Amino acid sequence: MTDETKITRTDEEWRSQLTPEQYRVTRQAGTERPFSGEYEEHWDEGQYRCVCCGHPLFDSGSKFNAGCGWPSFHSELDEANVVQRPDHSLGMQRIELLCPNCDAHLGHIFPDGPPPTGMRYCINSASLHFEPSAADSEPEPE
Repeated sequence: MTDETKITRTDEEWRSQLTPEQYRVTRQAGTERPFSGEYEEHWDEGQYRCVCCGHPLFDSGSKFNAGCGWPSFHSELDEANVVQRPDHSLGMQRIELLCPNCDAHLGHIFPDGPPPTGMRYCINSASLHFEPSAADSEPEPE
């Protein structure tokens, strides 16, 4: 993705589109409280997308229970192209994860995840929108 195709909006536009918590997390690099997000204990089949722009990020098949209090994934979707950049805030050395489409703050990545990657994408629920798989969204026959 080039800078010409990035989604850019004013703070006022982002604030009108997002809840205050979504804005704080995605646009101000905030972190939600552990064990408080709606997707931390969410196990339905489907795809997790950026709450700001809808870009596909993670599949439910890569989600695992890390016990850390945030939704955790061992890998991103091939087309996600999640941006990684050094984050030295709060006196720590971490790798921040950003949406490649709109630069929304998603969370951080750590090298303590399960196979096949050994990575843990630790993501704020407030940065995600869940889209159920087609099988999950069809009504049961009567």
